[in-house]
Amino acid sequence: MKILALDSTATTASVALCEDTSLIAMTTLNAGLTHSEALLPLVEQLLIRARLTPSDIDLFAISEGPGSFTGVRIGAATVKGLAFGREKPCIGVSTLESLAHNLACCDGIICPVMNARRDQVYNALFRAKDGALTRLCPDRAIAVSELSGELEAYNETIYICGDGAPLCRHIPSHPVPDFLLWQNGYSVAQCALALYKDGVRTTDTELAPTYLRLPQAERERLEKLKNDNSKGE
Repeated sequence: MKILALDSTATTASVALCEDTSLIAMTTLNAGLTHSEALLPLVEQLLIRARLTPSDIDLFAISEGPGSFTGVRIGAATVKGLAFGREKPCIGVSTLESLAHNLACCDGIICPVMNARRDQVYNALFRAKDGALTRLCPDRAIAVSELSGELEAYNETIYICGDGAPLCRHIPSHPVPDFLLWQNGYSVAQCALALYKDGVRTTDTELAPTYLRLPQAERERLEKLKNDNSKGE
């Protein structure tokens, strides 16, 4: 099964092409370009070099969030466009679970974190044992201070990855190589493949981003409405 997998949920854009668990090609870019500029060209170049077209793809995979609201939307829209009318499955996976997959070979507590701003991170916890991951909590937005206190309860090696890692530098953890810190398309592909084997069959129209919390503009609008209502009482 040929899998085309994308991740654009943070500053890094990554595209991977796999044959089941075998990596055919992967390109990861962290050069400050916007995902609207970089993502589709990365996909096109990867397919051209592999001498494939979107019609040759059996499964489209996307990191559906959480993450940057704009990045999540661009990734979902790109996959929807590539899969449109092809009647191929489009499977969205948790960004945090795909990040944890980077470190599945490291026994211990895997703690992916993404900068959610306002002193929070998007986070989930996983236990890695013999190459397998066990989820310990759902994806969530959590204060860094609260996460720090929670991790103190684990008497195991802790690995922190993701663009929120600098916010958690005070938390005792095992060093992680740079190339495993960031999102990569291969991990997205493997998480999607596992879901596919479990029977998940999402269509391009059913694929939807996961944000975990409201966008800033919506939060500000609701806050303004709350303040206006308070003044009117």
